[in-house]
Amino acid sequence: MRECGADVLDGADVAVPVPLHRTRQLLRGFNQASDLARGLGIPVAHALRRTRNTGVQADLPAAQRHANVRGAFRMARGQDVGGVCVVLVDDVSTTGATLDACARTLLAAGAREVRALIAARAVSRAR
Repeated sequence: MRECGADVLDGADVAVPVPLHRTRQLLRGFNQASDLARGLGIPVAHALRRTRNTGVQADLPAAQRHANVRGAFRMARGQDVGGVCVVLVDDVSTTGATLDACARTLLAAGAREVRALIAARAVSRAR
């Protein structure tokens, strides 16, 4: 990801992994976005928290994904992104709804810029 995402990482101040809800993280035992973020060569900040268990986005039709994550993220206590360039990190993006909800939260908290770096982009086949 560091090599393929070099243009996204160039000039970025911090990587922010997309958080799991604490229930899902306890069940899984790890956050894959955090693991990915640690390998990017820039500081990692756990600046976001997921305030409610939104369920798995992949289980929802595309039209419902934005509504599912709207308002589901908040700034973590003690985190400040004011004036910084943030790279959001996640494993998979399908519609971009989760990334959009996280970016909106970071921008509202004063981030200068929000970029995204994902390991995979899922696409659906036309029917």
